Amino acid sequence: MRRIAQPGPAPAERAIALPCAARRIALDLPAGTRLLDALAALLEGAESGSFALTGGALQPFGYVMPAPSPDAAHAAFYSAPHRPPGGAAWERGAVTLGWRDGAPFFHAHGLWREAGGARRGGHVLPEESVIAAPIRAEGVLLRGARFEAVPDAETGFTLFEPRPGRLAPGAANALALRLRPNQDVTEALRGLARGAGFARAALPGAVGSLIGARFADGRVSEPFATEAFLEPGGLGAPLRAGLVDMEGGLAEGALTPGENPVLMTLEAVLLAA
Repeated sequence: MRRIAQPGPAPAERAIALPCAARRIALDLPAGTRLLDALAALLEGAESGSFALTGGALQPFGYVMPAPSPDAAHAAFYSAPHRPPGGAAWERGAVTLGWRDGAPFFHAHGLWREAGGARRGGHVLPEESVIAAPIRAEGVLLRGARFEAVPDAETGFTLFEPRPGRLAPGAANALALRLRPNQDVTEALRGLARGAGFARAALPGAVGSLIGARFADGRVSEPFATEAFLEPGGLGAPLRAGLVDMEGGLAEGALTPGENPVLMTLEAVLLAA
């Protein structure tokens, strides 16, 4: 399996997972609102969330793509910001809703088609993206765990990690989690589900990065730095991903188990099903 050396020390614990209570939610995020504000409004009575996002449009819209690192401080980095004139029609992606510096924040990756016709993908800039046509959000809201942006010594980035929540969770039916680099995403998620005693588990969606990609139909994405998301589904079936690589290539489909390691991080919620 592929491996990328990170600049900092690798903790022995390769996943952070906290039991929590998850409540399913499905609604349209309204037009005329910043995507960040529309998602933050969902936190009334909740602490974090994980959603698939489909349809709609963003205008104005800002994003970055993966890029080679300019120095040894990171294994890979981000491109300069892109702000496509006319915005973009959103196709699909995933978002983790959490907190940074005490305020709501999100981490979202997706695929879209820009007004000029080009199909692109990448990492959405929360402060620069406004909903121009309603976007469907389907996933879970959490109590008892909250994703917080914290410095990560291994990768050199500030990343979402699940931390103990401030609201009483009630009966736990989910895990809020983060996977660290260089472990296969399918095997790691299935292992966490087994460890939690989930006979079956569902994934509302997940956001992170993979070291290239190997798909079940034999296709390969070779560039090592990607921005990726996982689509909703049960862990009994192959995970489905969408991604953009650092050369601008798009890829999507079912992943081959055992051959798709995490590059920097993957945050997700596992729901007992």
